[in-house]
Amino acid sequence: MDKKRIESAVREILIAVGEDPDRDGLKATPARVARMYTEILGGHSEDPGAHLKTTFDVEYNEIVVLKDIPFYSMCEHHMMPFQGKAHLAYLPKDRIVGLSKLARLVEGYARRLQVQERLTCQLADAMMKTLKPRGVAVLLEASHSCMTMRGVKKPGSLMVTSALRGHFITDHAARDEVWAHFYHKG
Repeated sequence: MDKKRIESAVREILIAVGEDPDRDGLKATPARVARMYTEILGGHSEDPGAHLKTTFDVEYNEIVVLKDIPFYSMCEHHMMPFQGKAHLAYLPKDRIVGLSKLARLVEGYARRLQVQERLTCQLADAMMKTLKPRGVAVLLEASHSCMTMRGVKKPGSLMVTSALRGHFITDHAARDEVWAHFYHKG
């Protein structure tokens, strides 16, 4: 990432909104924003699917669910944050993956300029491609600040997106089971 260019752009934004970028409270703002973008948009420089390459040979033929994974991302339309929880499930074929790797997958794709729909599909597709399971289910629930604090201003609204792959598309009982896991609180 080009931090100096980000700093210059932020300085120009400050001037454009009528601020003095040289006043005491704003002098370091361009550098702070550049560091922030490096942190929260760092997923552009990595392959999040690589986290799934370390697997374990365990004979397990039931659904594996990791839910309530917190994530934060940036809406590519307004460059405002959205945040929520990711719920991931897969039906292993021959191998399982460490649970922390699934959380790292979410973080890697979320740390990009995003739309929730693409993020949902990227997670499902990466799991299918790398883990080669019998099926994958992904559900994301998120609140978008571009809708809650500007524009229509509807705080408390929640966007839900899902992606099903493999066995979860064709087997209705498996699909019902994974939805029950995703929505069960406790």
